Amino acid sequence: MKKIFAIGLIIFFLIGCSDDELSSVSYENPEVALTIPTDFPELNSSVYTNMPTKYGVELGKKLFHEKRLSTDNSISCASCHIQKHAFADTHSQAIGVEGRVGIRNTPPIQNLAFMNFYGWDGSKLRLENQPLVPIITHEEMDSSILEIIYKIEDNQDYRELFQKAYGDQEVTANRIYKSIAQFEYTLTSNNSKYDKIQRNEGEVFTEIEALGYQVFQEKCVSCHSTTLFTDQSFRNIGFPINSDSNEAGRARVTGLENDYMSFRVPSLRNVEYTAPYGSFGQFKTLKEVLDYLDSGVLYAENLDPILKDNNNKISLSEEEKEHLIAFMKTLSDPDFINH
Repeated sequence: MKKIFAIGLIIFFLIGCSDDELSSVSYENPEVALTIPTDFPELNSSVYTNMPTKYGVELGKKLFHEKRLSTDNSISCASCHIQKHAFADTHSQAIGVEGRVGIRNTPPIQNLAFMNFYGWDGSKLRLENQPLVPIITHEEMDSSILEIIYKIEDNQDYRELFQKAYGDQEVTANRIYKSIAQFEYTLTSNNSKYDKIQRNEGEVFTEIEALGYQVFQEKCVSCHSTTLFTDQSFRNIGFPINSDSNEAGRARVTGLENDYMSFRVPSLRNVEYTAPYGSFGQFKTLKEVLDYLDSGVLYAENLDPILKDNNNKISLSEEEKEHLIAFMKTLSDPDFINH
């Protein structure tokens, strides 16, 4: 009887002290070496104040896939940002809790460590400030950061990860944002056929791809420049206008009339995987995008000069469209979507 009682006391002691013991444990949490291609732009300065670490990234990835971030525990970041679609999805506009439809198309998540702006309208300059937007937006997660903290702060797995990443078990809003950003900073895509050709790794363009690259240099590179295949500018290119009265493009951020219906030029990397296209998924295929540009876009006072100076269009023959699409597919990175 005494033996059973003694064992019970030991078990009680271990259970009662487990959290205290964990909080006193120090874990080695080394920085994660980011993939920084030599020809990519400079890192966003925020990366240097939130360098990814082993456990910070692990925690961020877990949070990225955590459905308790939404008010009814039905969707996570990964519900809309699906890896096999380069962390975009297949809907014209993002779908949130209870099937609510958002204003805009879900953008892919890739090479964010090198971007100067985040979102279609560039409303965020630091990636750490972005996660709160979907969390509190009615059409997305419709939750609050306090609700999320309440849901996960007593979870043993999370307590251990916060301990490993930050030195104690405290679950805070700032740590949640920083960890998600750390995970997203590691999502670098630079291993497409195009990249391998540029690195002289034995790949070569087919004849059609080479012709497409020539068309791209002549008619697309003004906006889709740099190795990110975007100049990160905001432009009105005369796409069909979203009928939602809350939409104004970049003007929602700046309040400037000249920014009305201007959107950040999207990267063409992995564009093969990210249909539909446009700020609210106006086009189902790349061919539809090129057909629209060729036939003539909507006129606006602030229409991009490249289009204004060319009769509001980018003229393309059917062969040029075929070649251009073939080239854009060389920007696909299978390793990135399957890793």
